[in-house]
Amino acid sequence: MVLSFFPTKGFLGTDATFGADLNLVVQLIMGTALIAGARLAKQKRYRAHGVCQTTVLLLNLLMIALVMGPSFHQQVKPALSKVLHKWYYEAATIHAVLGMTAELLGLYIVIVAGTNVLPGWLRFKDWTWWMRTELVLWMIVLLSGVGTYCAWYLAPFR
Repeated sequence: MVLSFFPTKGFLGTDATFGADLNLVVQLIMGTALIAGARLAKQKRYRAHGVCQTTVLLLNLLMIALVMGPSFHQQVKPALSKVLHKWYYEAATIHAVLGMTAELLGLYIVIVAGTNVLPGWLRFKDWTWWMRTELVLWMIVLLSGVGTYCAWYLAPFR
């Protein structure tokens, strides 16, 4: 794993690994940044809004590659067919599906907003609706991620 040079024990006082704790903290910071970015758009500071939201999207892609993807493939995927009925596997799977949807939608929005690579018929016109939908979806994913963290690393939830 890429984060193998970090300590194995987490720093939040749970049974989580350092990578899981780091990811939780980074995700909460990114959620706050997304809300701040939405406020920038409301203030008509569109360039700052775009930089903020795109930075979060790309940082999340990095966290998926370094922490969440490897964790899912190591801990969840091998057991899915046998134990999907257990809450902590369900939580991780629901979070992964919602998270992939949010990340892909975010990438689509960035491509439409920041480039001209897509033909006109693939480009949306109602910016507000798409971006609000993405923000709501991202907040749901963030909450499901906190739920997944609780299900996996806090003893009362196991």
